[in-house]
Amino acid sequence: MFSCTKNEKPVISFYYWKTIFKFSKIEKEVLEENNVSKLYVRYFDIGLHPESKFPIPISPIRFEINPSGYTIVPVVFIQNKVMLQKNLDVEDLAQKTFDFIEQINSKNKIVSQEIQIDCDWSLESKENYLKFIKSFKKLSRKKLSATIRLHQVKYFKKTKIPSVDSGVLMYYNMGSIAPDSLNSIYDQKVAERYLKSLKKYPLHLDFAFPIYSWGVHIRNNKVIGLRSKMNRKELEEDSNFEKTSPIFFRAKQSNYKNGVFYEENDLLKIEEITKDDLKEMAEDLQGNLIEKPNEIIFYDLDEFNLNNYEKNTFEQIISCF
Repeated sequence: MFSCTKNEKPVISFYYWKTIFKFSKIEKEVLEENNVSKLYVRYFDIGLHPESKFPIPISPIRFEINPSGYTIVPVVFIQNKVMLQKNLDVEDLAQKTFDFIEQINSKNKIVSQEIQIDCDWSLESKENYLKFIKSFKKLSRKKLSATIRLHQVKYFKKTKIPSVDSGVLMYYNMGSIAPDSLNSIYDQKVAERYLKSLKKYPLHLDFAFPIYSWGVHIRNNKVIGLRSKMNRKELEEDSNFEKTSPIFFRAKQSNYKNGVFYEENDLLKIEEITKDDLKEMAEDLQGNLIEKPNEIIFYDLDEFNLNNYEKNTFEQIISCF
């Protein structure tokens, strides 16, 4: 147990990142226990058509249940390679993106007051991205938020700030996915390099915290893939793997797991986020802020992720602010 209590805590929200919108019993319970009223729902990605190289929507969401009772914020993830296109018609893309969001909303009787754009833009793509945001905001006439990465906070004079109403700092995916023993999802030492910059960042920020885990599949000291929805507990119970360190598991013989083939001696490195990690994130951020976040958004609402945390975890994390 740890005790962080302050007045006017941020509210708890979740990202919903699956392609079919419905809740399991556990997901529903967690939403109710934490008085969650707002969900950031990934509506679709935007990538490039393999041949024409034109932007196209990828894997749009399908609502199996009506999300009435929740405030829904549509989130669109735009691959940076889209924004890197030299001849990109930014206004056309903004119009088509907005139209498709409206189409999904209309079909599912959803009225959204806010939209979020998720894009890890770079120095090379920033001009297109910033123009896109401006154009989209004008079209939508809604509150607009954008995801912000740590490097975009520290070097904002170079990367610029999108003209949005607020940002969400993605406090994860900090390192490179590698065969070493570091955790690429969260590393306090890496985060420390950026924390002091938060006081100078002129846009209001809320925070997104990770609650997911995955396995890094390693063969002959080379990363050959990421295996989602995998944790230590699951591998400790799998007789095909033996634990060689707290985070590494070795394939004892060639086998298939969740449709993936593992050769004998392949390694799986488990990267996951503990309750203590979340507490550390909250405390480190709290010590470097000018203003409190209004929300902490956990990524992402999924029974597999939720099962790794005790009942009151999320409540305890927000009480640190």
